[in-house]
Amino acid sequence: MPDVPGESAVRLQHAFGEHRRDLHLHCYHLVGNVPDADDLVQETFLRAWRARDRFEGRASVRTWLYRIATNVFLDSRKAAANRAVPSGDLLEWSTEIGPYPDALLADDPQIGLPARETVELALIAALRFLPGRQRVAFVLRDVHGWTPPEVATALDTPVTTVNSLLQRARRTLRHHAPADPRDWRRPPLTRQDEEILRRYAAASDPRSLRALLAEDVRITMPPEPPVVGIDAAVAFLSRPLDWRTFPSSANGRPALICYLRGPGSPRYESLVVDVLRIEHGRIAESNAFVGAHHVAAFGMPATLEP
Repeated sequence: MPDVPGESAVRLQHAFGEHRRDLHLHCYHLVGNVPDADDLVQETFLRAWRARDRFEGRASVRTWLYRIATNVFLDSRKAAANRAVPSGDLLEWSTEIGPYPDALLADDPQIGLPARETVELALIAALRFLPGRQRVAFVLRDVHGWTPPEVATALDTPVTTVNSLLQRARRTLRHHAPADPRDWRRPPLTRQDEEILRRYAAASDPRSLRALLAEDVRITMPPEPPVVGIDAAVAFLSRPLDWRTFPSSANGRPALICYLRGPGSPRYESLVVDVLRIEHGRIAESNAFVGAHHVAAFGMPATLEP
């Protein structure tokens, strides 16, 4: 952002540093992946910068920025107005969903605890079923804890309209999200989870893999079809491929950042982030997010030397 003198410029530069992380998380809730959230935040601050001299201060700078982000998101939805209504389990087929690195959720007084905790992948996927204005209203009210009048200000709409949007959003989410809102929050990452992740990263033979997986384990990896059941998962995971992996965490779950070197290739290429769901000491699900852009979200390079 250019360094232009003036009170409005200084105020906006300060707001950028103060609110970027919580705006980024807000945008992730709206779009469901880090690269698109990055673009949304960037466009938000570009619009704010162009309008900096018109900010009258009747609302807080934070509320003003959220309102701009809301408009940027809704404009992007208009451009995708002809997109088909989603159906089924989006984690199985949608390439629009991606992991959110826990490192980006480090303690920050500007990020409210409910928003920081409400990143469970099941909720992120369920939000894709909501039209744009319903999604914004729900995220601001039920994730960030804004009051209906505050949401109305962000959407530039009456409070009665906000309440109607919320009712419809909550009704839709009852069919797609976990019923208990406590299950929308990222689970606590335990030492057992970290140990299972370490063993999973090291396992390559069928016996070691079978000891880690639940009988009904599911591996999702859009755009490819899911792999379901322990026998199919063991066969899939024990293929003789040249991987390099790095432990991490995302959405409150253990995660594995994976690089693959193909036959004859001089280097390892970033390929996928696996986010694990562990239940009763076994891996019940692996959500594999394929694409170098997901790896880049963790601050990792595109390639690695052998």
